[in-house]
Amino acid sequence: MDTTSDNLLIIAASEQDSNIYYASGFLAPDDFIYLKTGGKTILLMSDLEVDRARLQSKVNEVLSYSDYQEKAKQGTNKPNGQPSGQPSGQPKYIDVISALLKERGVSEITVPGSFPIGIGDALREAGYKLTIRKEPFFAERAIKTKEEVLAIRTTQIAVEEAVDDLFDLLRAAQIYDGYLYHEGKQITSEGLRKRLHINLMGKGCIAEHSIIACGVDACDPHQVGHGPLRANEAIVFDIFPRSIETRYFADMSRTVVKGVASDLLKKMYDTVLEGQELGISRVRAGVSGKAIHDEIVALFEERGYKTGRVNGRMQGFFHGTGHGVGLDIHEPPGISTRDWTLQTGEVVTVEPGLYYPEIGGVRIEDMVWVEETGCRNLTTYPKFLEIA
Repeated sequence: MDTTSDNLLIIAASEQDSNIYYASGFLAPDDFIYLKTGGKTILLMSDLEVDRARLQSKVNEVLSYSDYQEKAKQGTNKPNGQPSGQPSGQPKYIDVISALLKERGVSEITVPGSFPIGIGDALREAGYKLTIRKEPFFAERAIKTKEEVLAIRTTQIAVEEAVDDLFDLLRAAQIYDGYLYHEGKQITSEGLRKRLHINLMGKGCIAEHSIIACGVDACDPHQVGHGPLRANEAIVFDIFPRSIETRYFADMSRTVVKGVASDLLKKMYDTVLEGQELGISRVRAGVSGKAIHDEIVALFEERGYKTGRVNGRMQGFFHGTGHGVGLDIHEPPGISTRDWTLQTGEVVTVEPGLYYPEIGGVRIEDMVWVEETGCRNLTTYPKFLEIA
Protein backbone atom coordinates (compact mmCIF):
# COMPACT_ATOMS: atom_id res chain seq x y z
CA MET A 1 0.00 0.00 0.00
CA ASP A 2 1.28 3.47 -0.92
CA THR A 3 1.27 5.54 2.25
CA THR A 4 2.72 8.67 0.65
CA SER A 5 0.76 11.90 0.65
CA ASP A 6 -1.77 12.60 -2.11
CA ASN A 7 -0.23 16.09 -2.38
CA LEU A 8 2.44 16.04 -5.09
CA LEU A 9 5.08 18.73 -5.53
CA ILE A 10 7.63 18.92 -8.34
CA ILE A 11 10.05 21.78 -8.96
CA ALA A 12 12.05 21.34 -12.15
CA ALA A 13 12.52 22.49 -15.75
CA SER A 14 10.35 20.44 -18.06
CA GLU A 15 12.94 20.52 -20.85
CA GLN A 16 15.06 18.24 -18.63
CA ASP A 17 12.56 16.58 -16.27
CA SER A 18 10.03 14.24 -17.88
CA ASN A 19 7.86 13.90 -14.78
CA ILE A 20 6.93 17.58 -14.64
CA TYR A 21 6.41 17.65 -18.41
CA TYR A 22 4.17 14.58 -18.21
CA ALA A 23 2.17 16.18 -15.38
CA SER A 24 1.89 19.66 -16.85
CA GLY A 25 2.12 19.25 -20.62
CA PHE A 26 4.13 22.47 -20.60
CA LEU A 27 7.66 22.83 -21.96
CA ALA A 28 10.00 25.40 -20.41
CA PRO A 29 13.78 25.72 -19.97
CA ASP A 30 13.66 27.02 -16.39
CA ASP A 31 12.37 25.55 -13.15
CA PHE A 32 8.71 26.04 -12.30
CA ILE A 33 6.41 24.72 -9.59
CA TYR A 34 3.83 21.95 -10.06
CA LEU A 35 1.43 21.10 -7.25
CA LYS A 36 -1.32 18.51 -7.18
CA THR A 37 -3.67 18.73 -4.23
CA GLY A 38 -7.32 17.97 -3.64
CA GLY A 39 -7.54 16.35 -7.07
CA LYS A 40 -6.53 19.60 -8.80
CA THR A 41 -3.29 20.42 -10.62
CA ILE A 42 -1.61 23.81 -10.31
CA LEU A 43 1.36 25.56 -11.89
CA LEU A 44 3.05 28.51 -10.25
CA MET A 45 4.76 30.37 -13.09
CA SER A 46 6.91 33.44 -13.55
CA ASP A 47 5.31 36.38 -15.31
CA LEU A 48 7.52 35.55 -18.29
CA GLU A 49 5.75 32.20 -18.76
CA VAL A 50 2.35 32.54 -17.10
CA ASP A 51 0.34 33.48 -20.19
CA ARG A 52 1.93 30.78 -22.36
CA ALA A 53 1.37 28.21 -19.62
CA ARG A 54 -2.32 29.13 -19.45
CA LEU A 55 -2.60 28.50 -23.18
CA GLN A 56 -0.46 25.38 -23.49
CA SER A 57 -0.48 23.43 -20.22
CA LYS A 58 -3.04 20.77 -19.27
CA VAL A 59 -3.36 21.69 -15.58
CA ASN A 60 -6.44 23.06 -13.80
CA GLU A 61 -4.90 26.36 -12.70
CA VAL A 62 -1.93 28.50 -13.67
CA LEU A 63 -0.99 31.06 -11.03
CA SER A 64 1.35 34.03 -11.13
CA TYR A 65 4.55 33.76 -9.14
CA SER A 66 4.58 37.52 -8.52
CA ASP A 67 1.12 37.30 -6.92
CA TYR A 68 2.49 34.81 -4.41
CA GLN A 69 5.52 36.96 -3.80
CA GLU A 70 3.07 39.58 -2.57
CA LYS A 71 1.27 37.03 -0.39
CA ALA A 72 4.59 35.92 1.05
CA LYS A 73 5.41 39.55 1.88
CA GLN A 74 2.15 39.76 3.80
CA GLY A 75 3.34 37.00 6.11
CA THR A 76 1.20 34.12 4.80
CA ASN A 77 4.25 32.01 4.07
CA LYS A 78 4.56 30.08 7.35
CA PRO A 79 2.38 27.13 8.42
CA ASN A 80 1.65 28.94 11.73
CA GLY A 81 0.88 32.22 10.00
CA GLN A 82 3.96 34.04 11.34
CA PRO A 83 5.78 36.43 9.02
CA SER A 84 9.08 35.42 7.49
CA GLY A 85 11.00 38.15 9.28
CA GLN A 86 12.66 39.41 6.11
CA PRO A 87 13.14 43.14 6.62
CA SER A 88 12.87 44.23 2.97
CA GLY A 89 13.16 43.18 -0.65
CA GLN A 90 11.63 40.18 -2.33
CA PRO A 91 10.71 37.16 -0.22
CA LYS A 92 12.74 33.99 -0.46
CA TYR A 93 11.77 31.30 -2.96
CA ILE A 94 10.83 28.98 -0.10
CA ASP A 95 8.48 31.63 1.29
CA VAL A 96 6.66 31.91 -2.04
CA ILE A 97 6.24 28.13 -2.22
CA SER A 98 5.02 28.12 1.36
CA ALA A 99 2.47 30.84 0.59
CA LEU A 100 0.91 28.57 -2.04
CA LEU A 101 1.00 25.49 0.20
CA LYS A 102 -0.56 27.29 3.15
CA GLU A 103 -3.30 28.79 0.98
CA ARG A 104 -4.21 25.27 -0.22
CA GLY A 105 -4.06 23.76 3.26
CA VAL A 106 -1.10 21.52 2.42
CA SER A 107 1.22 20.36 5.18
CA GLU A 108 2.31 16.95 3.88
CA ILE A 109 3.92 16.58 0.43
CA THR A 110 5.22 13.78 -1.76
CA VAL A 111 8.19 14.73 -3.92
CA PRO A 112 10.36 12.85 -6.46
CA GLY A 113 13.86 11.66 -5.65
CA SER A 114 15.24 14.39 -7.91
CA PHE A 115 13.62 17.14 -5.78
CA PRO A 116 16.12 19.94 -4.96
CA ILE A 117 17.61 19.08 -1.58
CA GLY A 118 17.99 22.71 -0.49
CA ILE A 119 14.30 23.43 -1.05
CA GLY A 120 13.39 20.13 0.62
CA ASP A 121 15.43 20.99 3.70
CA ALA A 122 13.89 24.46 3.85
CA LEU A 123 10.36 23.05 3.60
CA ARG A 124 11.05 20.64 6.45
CA GLU A 125 12.47 23.48 8.54
CA ALA A 126 9.27 25.42 7.84
CA GLY A 127 7.23 22.55 9.29
CA TYR A 128 6.18 20.60 6.21
CA LYS A 129 6.38 16.83 6.10
CA LEU A 130 8.06 15.54 2.93
CA THR A 131 7.95 12.00 1.61
CA ILE A 132 10.18 10.92 -1.26
CA ARG A 133 8.62 8.63 -3.84
CA LYS A 134 11.11 6.57 -5.81
CA GLU A 135 10.84 6.26 -9.58
CA PRO A 136 8.52 5.70 -11.28
CA PHE A 137 7.04 8.82 -9.70
CA PHE A 138 4.04 8.50 -12.00
CA ALA A 139 3.56 4.75 -12.42
CA GLU A 140 0.91 5.42 -15.06
CA ARG A 141 3.59 6.80 -17.38
CA ALA A 142 4.52 3.22 -18.29
CA ILE A 143 1.08 2.60 -19.82
CA LYS A 144 1.04 4.36 -23.16
CA THR A 145 -2.13 5.72 -24.74
CA LYS A 146 -2.78 5.31 -28.46
CA GLU A 147 -1.72 8.94 -28.89
CA GLU A 148 1.59 8.27 -27.12
CA VAL A 149 2.21 5.15 -29.20
CA LEU A 150 1.53 7.17 -32.35
CA ALA A 151 4.08 9.74 -31.18
CA ILE A 152 6.68 7.02 -30.60
CA ARG A 153 5.92 5.39 -33.94
CA THR A 154 6.22 8.76 -35.71
CA THR A 155 9.69 9.22 -34.23
CA GLN A 156 10.51 5.65 -35.23
CA ILE A 157 9.57 6.37 -38.85
CA ALA A 158 12.12 9.18 -38.84
CA VAL A 159 14.73 6.77 -37.44
CA GLU A 160 14.04 4.17 -40.13
CA GLU A 161 14.23 6.72 -42.94
CA ALA A 162 17.47 8.17 -41.59
CA VAL A 163 19.07 4.74 -41.16
CA ASP A 164 17.98 3.76 -44.67
CA ASP A 165 19.83 6.82 -45.98
CA LEU A 166 23.02 5.66 -44.25
CA PHE A 167 22.66 2.13 -45.57
CA ASP A 168 22.12 3.46 -49.09
CA LEU A 169 25.41 5.32 -48.69
CA LEU A 170 27.11 2.09 -47.59
CA ARG A 171 25.65 0.27 -50.60
CA ALA A 172 27.21 2.87 -52.86
CA ALA A 173 30.53 2.80 -50.99
CA GLN A 174 33.76 1.37 -52.37
CA ILE A 175 36.35 -0.72 -50.53
CA TYR A 176 40.05 0.20 -50.74
CA ASP A 177 42.70 -1.50 -48.61
CA GLY A 178 40.03 -2.72 -46.21
CA TYR A 179 38.42 0.70 -45.61
CA LEU A 180 35.18 2.25 -46.88
CA TYR A 181 35.04 5.23 -49.23
CA HIS A 182 32.18 7.20 -50.74
CA GLU A 183 32.66 9.64 -53.58
CA GLY A 184 36.40 9.61 -52.94
CA LYS A 185 36.16 10.37 -49.21
CA GLN A 186 36.85 7.92 -46.40
CA ILE A 187 33.76 6.99 -44.41
CA THR A 188 34.07 7.51 -40.66
CA SER A 189 31.81 7.01 -37.67
CA GLU A 190 31.89 10.75 -37.08
CA GLY A 191 30.94 11.56 -40.67
CA LEU A 192 27.99 9.17 -40.72
CA ARG A 193 26.84 10.39 -37.32
CA LYS A 194 26.86 14.01 -38.53
CA ARG A 195 24.88 13.05 -41.64
CA LEU A 196 22.42 11.08 -39.48
CA HIS A 197 21.88 13.90 -37.01
CA ILE A 198 21.34 16.51 -39.71
CA ASN A 199 18.88 14.20 -41.45
CA LEU A 200 16.96 13.57 -38.24
CA MET A 201 16.87 17.28 -37.43
CA GLY A 202 15.21 17.84 -40.79
CA LYS A 203 12.57 15.32 -39.73
CA GLY A 204 11.90 17.19 -36.47
CA CYS A 205 14.04 15.01 -34.21
CA ILE A 206 17.10 15.64 -32.06
CA ALA A 207 19.62 12.80 -31.72
CA GLU A 208 22.58 12.70 -29.35
CA HIS A 209 25.27 10.07 -28.79
CA SER A 210 24.06 7.92 -31.68
CA ILE A 211 26.15 4.76 -31.92
CA ILE A 212 27.92 3.90 -35.16
CA ALA A 213 30.62 1.58 -33.90
CA CYS A 214 32.80 -0.74 -35.96
CA GLY A 215 34.82 -3.81 -35.01
CA VAL A 216 36.23 -3.77 -31.49
CA ASP A 217 34.43 -0.46 -30.76
CA ALA A 218 31.14 -2.32 -31.21
CA CYS A 219 32.07 -4.70 -28.38
CA ASP A 220 31.48 -1.85 -25.90
CA PRO A 221 27.68 -1.46 -26.12
CA HIS A 222 27.68 2.29 -25.34
CA GLN A 223 30.78 3.20 -27.37
CA VAL A 224 29.56 5.70 -29.96
CA GLY A 225 32.31 4.72 -32.41
CA HIS A 226 35.29 6.60 -33.76
CA GLY A 227 37.42 6.74 -36.86
CA PRO A 228 37.33 5.09 -40.28
CA LEU A 229 34.84 2.28 -40.92
CA ARG A 230 36.31 -0.99 -42.16
CA ALA A 231 35.00 -3.50 -44.66
CA ASN A 232 34.00 -7.03 -43.66
CA GLU A 233 33.55 -6.05 -39.99
CA ALA A 234 30.39 -5.63 -37.94
CA ILE A 235 29.09 -2.07 -37.59
CA VAL A 236 26.50 -1.51 -34.86
CA PHE A 237 23.99 1.30 -35.46
CA ASP A 238 21.98 2.28 -32.37
CA ILE A 239 19.78 5.34 -32.98
CA PHE A 240 17.52 6.87 -30.30
CA PRO A 241 16.33 10.42 -31.09
CA ARG A 242 13.59 12.47 -29.48
CA SER A 243 10.85 14.27 -31.35
CA ILE A 244 11.08 18.03 -30.94
CA GLU A 245 7.30 18.38 -31.13
CA THR A 246 6.02 15.52 -28.97
CA ARG A 247 9.11 14.87 -26.78
CA TYR A 248 8.76 11.11 -27.33
CA PHE A 249 11.77 8.95 -28.14
CA ALA A 250 12.24 5.98 -30.42
CA ASP A 251 15.07 3.43 -30.33
CA MET A 252 16.38 1.00 -32.95
CA SER A 253 19.59 -0.99 -33.41
CA ARG A 254 20.85 -2.80 -36.48
CA THR A 255 24.17 -4.52 -37.16
CA VAL A 256 25.53 -4.66 -40.70
CA VAL A 257 28.70 -5.54 -42.58
CA LYS A 258 29.79 -3.77 -45.74
CA GLY A 259 31.32 -6.62 -47.66
CA VAL A 260 31.49 -10.22 -46.50
CA ALA A 261 30.98 -11.32 -42.91
CA SER A 262 33.10 -14.11 -41.47
CA ASP A 263 31.43 -17.44 -40.70
CA LEU A 264 31.88 -16.75 -36.98
CA LEU A 265 30.17 -13.38 -37.30
CA LYS A 266 27.33 -14.85 -39.38
CA LYS A 267 26.72 -17.52 -36.76
CA MET A 268 26.75 -14.93 -33.97
CA TYR A 269 24.37 -12.65 -35.87
CA ASP A 270 21.96 -15.52 -36.49
CA THR A 271 22.07 -16.40 -32.80
CA VAL A 272 21.30 -12.81 -31.70
CA LEU A 273 18.45 -12.65 -34.21
CA GLU A 274 17.12 -15.96 -32.88
CA GLY A 275 17.32 -14.58 -29.33
CA GLN A 276 15.52 -11.40 -30.32
CA GLU A 277 12.75 -13.29 -32.09
CA LEU A 278 12.40 -15.52 -29.02
CA GLY A 279 12.14 -12.46 -26.78
CA ILE A 280 9.53 -10.76 -28.96
CA SER A 281 7.48 -13.96 -29.07
CA ARG A 282 7.41 -14.08 -25.26
CA VAL A 283 6.27 -10.48 -24.66
CA ARG A 284 2.70 -10.21 -23.46
CA ALA A 285 0.80 -8.81 -20.47
CA GLY A 286 1.46 -10.66 -17.21
CA VAL A 287 4.79 -12.14 -18.26
CA SER A 288 7.95 -11.62 -16.21
CA GLY A 289 10.57 -9.50 -17.94
CA LYS A 290 13.25 -11.38 -16.00
CA ALA A 291 11.92 -14.70 -17.29
CA ILE A 292 12.23 -13.46 -20.89
CA HIS A 293 15.77 -12.23 -20.27
CA ASP A 294 16.81 -15.47 -18.57
CA GLU A 295 15.44 -17.52 -21.48
CA ILE A 296 17.53 -15.55 -23.98
CA VAL A 297 20.63 -15.92 -21.80
CA ALA A 298 20.01 -19.69 -21.65
CA LEU A 299 19.63 -19.83 -25.45
CA PHE A 300 22.92 -18.02 -25.98
CA GLU A 301 24.73 -20.33 -23.56
CA GLU A 302 23.19 -23.35 -25.27
CA ARG A 303 24.57 -22.06 -28.57
CA GLY A 304 28.03 -21.82 -27.01
CA TYR A 305 28.13 -18.09 -26.21
CA LYS A 306 29.30 -17.74 -22.63
CA THR A 307 29.26 -14.47 -20.72
CA GLY A 308 32.11 -13.44 -18.43
CA ARG A 309 35.25 -11.42 -17.97
CA VAL A 310 38.20 -12.27 -20.21
CA ASN A 311 41.47 -10.35 -19.79
CA GLY A 312 39.64 -7.78 -17.71
CA ARG A 313 36.88 -7.17 -20.27
CA MET A 314 33.30 -8.43 -20.26
CA GLN A 315 32.31 -10.60 -23.20
CA GLY A 316 29.09 -12.31 -24.24
CA PHE A 317 25.67 -10.90 -23.30
CA PHE A 318 26.14 -8.53 -20.37
CA HIS A 319 23.32 -5.99 -20.60
CA GLY A 320 19.57 -6.13 -20.24
CA THR A 321 17.30 -7.40 -22.97
CA GLY A 322 15.11 -4.31 -23.02
CA HIS A 323 13.86 -1.09 -21.45
CA GLY A 324 10.82 1.13 -21.66
CA VAL A 325 10.71 4.01 -24.15
CA GLY A 326 8.60 7.15 -23.86
CA LEU A 327 9.37 10.67 -22.66
CA ASP A 328 12.69 9.20 -21.46
CA ILE A 329 14.88 6.90 -23.51
CA HIS A 330 15.22 4.58 -20.52
CA GLU A 331 12.13 4.22 -18.35
CA PRO A 332 10.00 1.38 -16.95
CA PRO A 333 9.35 -1.40 -17.78
CA GLY A 334 12.49 -3.50 -18.00
CA ILE A 335 13.39 -6.88 -19.46
CA SER A 336 16.52 -7.74 -17.52
CA THR A 337 17.84 -9.36 -14.35
CA ARG A 338 15.53 -7.11 -12.34
CA ASP A 339 12.02 -8.49 -12.41
CA TRP A 340 9.12 -6.55 -13.91
CA THR A 341 5.71 -7.93 -14.79
CA LEU A 342 4.76 -6.56 -18.19
CA GLN A 343 1.44 -4.75 -18.50
CA THR A 344 -0.84 -4.03 -21.44
CA GLY A 345 0.08 -0.70 -23.00
CA GLU A 346 3.76 -0.60 -22.12
CA VAL A 347 6.33 0.08 -24.83
CA VAL A 348 9.58 -1.82 -24.41
CA THR A 349 12.63 -2.63 -26.49
CA VAL A 350 13.88 -6.13 -27.21
CA GLU A 351 17.61 -5.80 -27.92
CA PRO A 352 19.82 -8.75 -27.05
CA GLY A 353 23.45 -8.63 -28.10
CA LEU A 354 26.68 -10.60 -28.16
CA TYR A 355 30.14 -9.07 -27.95
CA TYR A 356 33.50 -10.77 -28.51
CA PRO A 357 36.52 -8.64 -29.54
CA GLU A 358 37.92 -11.36 -31.80
CA ILE A 359 34.60 -11.57 -33.72
CA GLY A 360 32.88 -8.23 -33.22
CA GLY A 361 29.69 -6.94 -31.68
CA VAL A 362 26.10 -7.66 -32.71
CA ARG A 363 22.95 -6.00 -31.37
CA ILE A 364 19.48 -6.03 -32.92
CA GLU A 365 16.73 -3.89 -31.39
CA ASP A 366 13.03 -3.35 -32.02
CA MET A 367 10.37 -1.58 -29.93
CA VAL A 368 7.15 -3.45 -29.13
CA TRP A 369 3.81 -2.41 -27.63
CA VAL A 370 2.64 -4.90 -25.02
CA GLU A 371 -0.82 -6.38 -25.61
CA GLU A 372 -2.95 -8.87 -23.68
CA THR A 373 -1.99 -11.89 -25.76
CA GLY A 374 1.27 -10.77 -27.35
CA CYS A 375 2.82 -7.56 -28.63
CA ARG A 376 2.76 -5.27 -31.62
CA ASN A 377 6.11 -4.46 -33.20
CA LEU A 378 6.51 -0.70 -33.70
CA THR A 379 9.69 -1.26 -35.74
CA THR A 380 9.30 -2.17 -39.39
CA TYR A 381 12.87 -1.83 -40.66
CA PRO A 382 14.27 -5.09 -42.11
CA LYS A 383 17.06 -7.08 -40.48
CA PHE A 384 20.04 -8.18 -42.57
CA LEU A 385 23.75 -8.55 -41.99
CA GLU A 386 25.58 -8.00 -45.24
CA ILE A 387 25.45 -4.94 -47.47
CA ALA A 388 26.91 -5.65 -50.89
